[in-house]
Amino acid sequence: MKFLVVNGPNINMTGIREQGVYGARNYTEITAMIAAEAKQRGIEVEVFQSNVEGEMIDAIQRCYFEHMDGLIINPGAYTHTSYALHDAIKSIAPIPAVEVHFSNVHARESFRHESKTAPACLGQLCGFEDYGYVMAMDALIQHLAKR
Repeated sequence: MKFLVVNGPNINMTGIREQGVYGARNYTEITAMIAAEAKQRGIEVEVFQSNVEGEMIDAIQRCYFEHMDGLIINPGAYTHTSYALHDAIKSIAPIPAVEVHFSNVHARESFRHESKTAPACLGQLCGFEDYGYVMAMDALIQHLAKR
């Protein structure tokens, strides 16, 4: 199995910005944790981060062309604004996607309560900091096993 993890704007600043919201682990540590957890599960994983919406769309589309089994996406602030990311996720169907957020977006500012991308996904995980990526891997594994 092969999963792609796509991280959006400012995710590369974890461990630096708002540690009370996003945690103290830096981006390099988070990507290493994702790789280690994937290896334990026998999953090949690629982690991608961009602050540019179009580059994220290109990465999502690669899931289809490279026959990946699942997508884990943390769209960052694009979650609340990007119909283009929504459409990109829908375009790779039937490849399942899980949306992840470090913080509980529903307990924060009201503009963060609506996700434009979650309706295109299998589900949304929020509020578990970087452990949400692990939960998303397990959710995708379980979903794919039921197919």
